Amino acid sequence: MSFSTIETFKTTTDKQLPQQLFTAKSVISPRNDVLWRIERGIVRTLTWNEEGTFTTLGYWGMGDVVGYALSKVKPYQIECLTSVEATMIPLHLWHEEIKALLSHIQQGEELLSILHQKPTSLKLWYFLHWLSEKFGRDLEQGRLIDINITHQDISEVLNTTRVTITRLLQRFESEGKILRHKRSIVMNLTSKLTEI
Repeated sequence: MSFSTIETFKTTTDKQLPQQLFTAKSVISPRNDVLWRIERGIVRTLTWNEEGTFTTLGYWGMGDVVGYALSKVKPYQIECLTSVEATMIPLHLWHEEIKALLSHIQQGEELLSILHQKPTSLKLWYFLHWLSEKFGRDLEQGRLIDINITHQDISEVLNTTRVTITRLLQRFESEGKILRHKRSIVMNLTSKLTEI
């Protein structure tokens, strides 16, 4: 893990809070006495079973709050998908993060709802829409999902195989529901759910 500390002012009460910079692929150290407010970058929270199969629990970006104290899942990890700048929020200031904590709960429930959609094609479509809302930016062709996510990553979230995700993405592309932009996905937001 590599990071550096920068002192800055970030809270409404003008308390000086430390910030840390994390590199892509690094893991945020497991501390139960702090929360991390993401100022820049993207992290994912995940767990794994005895066989080493990963389950992604969420994707978090700017303004989101993450922390080991927010989960009872064991094992649990916060992995940086990009370089990340995060503000360390000590326990005695957690009450100032109520909106971000509520948002954390709501996003977790949204993702859980998506995971129970059937068939898998609909589950994937809803997940892509969720990503486009959270990490998207508008282009002339549609909404770019501005996150580097692999077919394997998607399959881990949706509890299916990478082969299934690849096949469905190819189908969506051939039907004009998505476009490829370099290694990213652009959603054609005019596609209707009834066509999935």
